[in-house]
Order: sequence, then structure tokens, then C-alpha cells
Amino acid sequence: MNSPLITLNKISKYHNTKTTLSSVSLSINPGQIITLIGPNGAGKTTLVKIILNLINIDEGEVFRSPDLRIGYMPQKLHIDPTLPITLERFLKLTEKNTKMCSDVLKEVGIIDLMKCPLSSLSGGEMQRALLARAILCKPNFLVLDEPVQGVDVAGQEALYKLIAELHKKLNCAVLMVSHDLHVVMSSTNEVLCLNNHVCCHGRPDQVSKNPAFIELFGENTNTYATYTHHHDHKHGLHGAVKSSKLDENGHSHD
Repeated sequence: MNSPLITLNKISKYHNTKTTLSSVSLSINPGQIITLIGPNGAGKTTLVKIILNLINIDEGEVFRSPDLRIGYMPQKLHIDPTLPITLERFLKLTEKNTKMCSDVLKEVGIIDLMKCPLSSLSGGEMQRALLARAILCKPNFLVLDEPVQGVDVAGQEALYKLIAELHKKLNCAVLMVSHDLHVVMSSTNEVLCLNNHVCCHGRPDQVSKNPAFIELFGENTNTYATYTHHHDHKHGLHGAVKSSKLDENGHSHD
């Protein structure tokens, strides 16, 4: 059996006096698909930042494989509509080779938009552009933060199908943050339910029957249910997560 790509061993993270993550353990193996779910303020974004090595932990250990290559797709990219940058130029911020850029755009189905201004892309086209950028480095681990954010229902289905195809083609592990429980239950090997600590973790059929899961999502939760998500953090041009703060009511935007 191959060694894990990344292992988190009882990690904790604090923000002032608030515990954002408490003793979270997780191993991600090659080819595995894990979906991360949890209510707002559960620490999902913080966990993703730690996996991406954007922030340090306060307690615990993180082990990364020497061969780890992460491709990251942020939830949303905030682009000033007056910024004169094409899709091609956007990808070349990551990879200068024109052929590699055009190849990934073919893979995600938007090669015809290569010369288009980034600000002119629709929601679904932008998500495909972000996915193209994520696979430029031929990753063995894809981190997808709400990959269908801002996409209509038909576009969501097509995007999830594309992600499944890329997972198979790249033979990569996938960590997907999602609020779509239908997708969680039908398209993943494991579910990690987070609420500042690991509430439950296992196969979708196991998690859906777990009392902690039912407490968070309700007795009548079925495979087509969703919970409300608010996009409460931003990303810079290169995809980095901008740090979030407590609002005036003391709520964490996480």
C-alpha cells in the first residue's frame, strides 16, 4: 500500500480565545476522494489552509510526502472587471508554457476562451478556468473548495462529471469541500464531518447514520439535501486565501 500523501495528527488551531480546530486527525492516500462537510464556522477553511501550508498549526503534527504535488481550486476568484487580463495570461502566471496552458484548457472544455478577458467568463466558465489552473502542475492531490460555487444546476452536474474524469485521468487524491450532500453521498470514498473537531468520519453510508451527522443536518436529511452556505472569505489573484476575522457579532467567518 502506498504511503499517505499527507497526514494530520491531532492538529489544533486557535484564534484568540476561540478554538477553530481541536485535535483533528486525517490521512489522505493516493487516489482517495474525501469530501469535507460541516456548518459555517466549523473550521473547514482553516483546515484547507493548513493542508495548503498557508498557516501554521498550534498543536499536533503534519506529515507531507516528499512527492506531494498539490493543485488547488479556490471557491471563488475576485477579479476587478477593469483588470486587463486574458484567460491565457491568467494561466501563465502559474505556467509559462503556452502548449501546457492550451492542453489543460482543452481538458476542461474551454480552449475557445483562451484569449477572452477573465472578467467576461460566466460562473461555470470561471470555475473551469480555476480547475484548469489547478491541474497545470500535474498534481497528485487536488484540493477543491466548493468547486461548483456560483454555477447553475446543469453546470454543476457537468463540472462534477469533469472532476471525476480528471481524478481518474490524473490518478490523484481529491479533497473536496462541499455543501452538496447529494454529491457527498454519491461521489466520494469518505466523508469528514467537521464542527471544529471531527464529528464523524467514514464511508458516506456510515456517516449519514451517525448521530453527530444527524444532529447537524437533521433527522430527515437524505441524499439530496443541502445546507445553507455563505461565501465569507476571499481569494487573491493567485488563489491564496485572504485571512478572515470575527464580525461585529463575534462570529467567525471560516
